[in-house]
Amino acid sequence: METMYINHFAVFTCAVVNLVWGAIWYSPALFFKAWKKANGLTDAHFQNMGRGKMYALSFLLALLMSYNMAFFLGGADTDVIWGITAGFLTGFGWCAAIFAVIAVFELRPLSYILINGGYIVGYFTIIGCILGIWR
Repeated sequence: METMYINHFAVFTCAVVNLVWGAIWYSPALFFKAWKKANGLTDAHFQNMGRGKMYALSFLLALLMSYNMAFFLGGADTDVIWGITAGFLTGFGWCAAIFAVIAVFELRPLSYILINGGYIVGYFTIIGCILGIWR
């Protein structure tokens, strides 16, 4: 049986990166306006939301995803190239693909699928890179 190595600090960092990446991707400078339109949201929807709970739950789920990826990349032969490759394939081939299938049946616009799918692919590629480097 192969020995697995999990860098817990790297995993925690990947979970934090989820929030940072989301803040960048969904910022007004990038996709916030298009994302709001694709979701049928207005500024009023954001006025009374529980941001603390939302960010706490997002962080816990990001920690779960990061640990899951760390287990996949826990082998001794993992390097940055394999980390990036595995992250991209996970994001594109599994996560964004199933997200797109669900969105198609929800009759969501293509912009919704591309914006959120791009975020997913980007996030998994980034954490694959971090976990591949930070052995």
